[in-house]
Amino acid sequence: MEHSPHTVSDVMTQTVVAIGQDARFKEIVETMEQWKVSALPVLAGEGRVIGVVSEADLLPKEEFRESDPSRLEQLRRLDDVRKAGALTAGELMSAPALTAHAGDTIAQAARTMAYKSVKRLPVVDGEGLLQGIVSRSDLLKVFLRSDEDLAEEVRTEIIGRLFAGASTHLEVAVTDGVVTLRGTVGNTSLISVVARLVRAVEGVVDVTLDVKGSAPARMGPPVVGPQI
Repeated sequence: MEHSPHTVSDVMTQTVVAIGQDARFKEIVETMEQWKVSALPVLAGEGRVIGVVSEADLLPKEEFRESDPSRLEQLRRLDDVRKAGALTAGELMSAPALTAHAGDTIAQAARTMAYKSVKRLPVVDGEGLLQGIVSRSDLLKVFLRSDEDLAEEVRTEIIGRLFAGASTHLEVAVTDGVVTLRGTVGNTSLISVVARLVRAVEGVVDVTLDVKGSAPARMGPPVVGPQI
């Protein structure tokens, strides 16, 4: 069985178009158009990521073309006003760059994108050198796994390991990424554990449980008080 991808390295794109910090405005636009991308990592030295230029960084030049911003607007949008007059990638880029590492989990990359409202992250090594790029669409690739593949992973990696040798009978069915578990387990306290582990499998959309305990959860030995 092919295990589900758990890290950025499993889904990232290794071929990345990047620019130097001296790249001119028109060169940046032409590069984006040629490669059909909406953002470009900006590199310095031997490939260290120092920032990112996105379409949002370029738009102020067009926005303020026909009129000068008022004094109040200049104070409120200092960064956009500055970018409207910028000519090079070093002047336009958002820095420092938000990045990911190849060993980061997919969940970590997804949280960074969500919290920082970005669509992609350059992937760098320990020295900050560019290794690839990961986008929102890359992270969603885990949901392309087949139902059969998901079911096999749940049976083998979770049910088979967690209940090895136990008196447990669980049926696993997957439809459109939703895992349904039916059957009995010897220890009811493990039902929530199973649900949590299944939900953590890359590509699982949701978990439905129809599971009962065949025996009560194990209790500790009775406490015996002092004899009077």
